[in-house]
Amino acid sequence: MRDLFRKIRTTGRAAEDPPPAPAPALPERARDLAGSVQVRHVDAGSCNGCEVEIASAFGPVHDAERYGARLVASPRHADALLVTGPVTRNMEAALRRTYEAVPEPKVVIALGDCARNCGVFAEAYGVAGAVGDVVPVDVEVPGCPPEPEAITAALRGLTGR
Repeated sequence: MRDLFRKIRTTGRAAEDPPPAPAPALPERARDLAGSVQVRHVDAGSCNGCEVEIASAFGPVHDAERYGARLVASPRHADALLVTGPVTRNMEAALRRTYEAVPEPKVVIALGDCARNCGVFAEAYGVAGAVGDVVPVDVEVPGCPPEPEAITAALRGLTGR
């Protein structure tokens, strides 16, 4: 065991860094947000897998705040909505009201496969549809759940960094 630790210490890191995630195209409405973006997260009915990755993206390792993205508690202070999960029937009106409360210019990010196309919850009895069926979506981040690097890349695309 001691030899294994000695080998690790002398060899260093053997794995390569993952390739950078491609940043999505900057939506037209996001051009006025260059510099920083205030993000309001809305869970429209997810399994909480995406929330764990959002916490990781804003945690100390990936630190999305260094690129100018910050989570805020009120939609009135937000520039962008970060929506996770398929929109359930109980959350449909709440998501619309939250979208209307965000001042212009506003951007909506559909995070994860469930938000993009309902994922594994497609055609479930309690699902009203994907996020794009309820509010207009500007940026989609694929994955189930998406990796923190992809989330950070999408937020970097909004801030222009």
